[in-house]
Amino acid sequence: MKFAAVLALFAASASAFSPMPANKASSALSASLDGLPGALAPVGAFDPLGLAEKATDATLQRYREAELAHGRVAMLAVVGFLVGEKVEGSSFLFDAQISGPAITHITQVPDGFWPVIIAFIGAYEASRAEAGWVDPADCPVDQPGMLKEDYLPGDLKFDPFGLMPEEAEEFEIMQTKELQNGRLAMIAAAGFLAQEAVDGKGIIEHFTASA
Repeated sequence: MKFAAVLALFAASASAFSPMPANKASSALSASLDGLPGALAPVGAFDPLGLAEKATDATLQRYREAELAHGRVAMLAVVGFLVGEKVEGSSFLFDAQISGPAITHITQVPDGFWPVIIAFIGAYEASRAEAGWVDPADCPVDQPGMLKEDYLPGDLKFDPFGLMPEEAEEFEIMQTKELQNGRLAMIAAAGFLAQEAVDGKGIIEHFTASA
């Protein structure tokens, strides 16, 4: 069931992985947050530590790539928490033997499931590195982890349903939506983990107890 939810979320946000419109051909980020997707009024560009001021264009690209990657993982994690606990005891997976708070589920899966997870993550990360990163052999010694000049952070060329807007303005709005939802999901996932670790109760249990 968790796997089905993961697929559903990927499909719903497929345009987030899609190529950018032709009129947004330049992927280089300015070493300033002004005008970048992800800033909304009234807060605007939120950078209390001044990281952007200390960053180069290449560093900002890596920051944005990391933010998108972590945001997407967090969105999947939040769905996994809720769906996994909701179908507890009734899922066709693992003979419905997995139970309890979501943070304990990973320790209950059969050992044979781990190679599948590792292979999937490895294949995904390898394709992401090939799409966005300069070959280490071609990187200067003092600039490891360089992104390709024509690579837009987060652009995995994945849009099977053709959801990506054609207009640059609409595309930027969609980018901001993904970033904001990813940021919210990172906070939510951290809250889920902390809450379940503190009292050993599932998130769904907390919701139903307070209803």
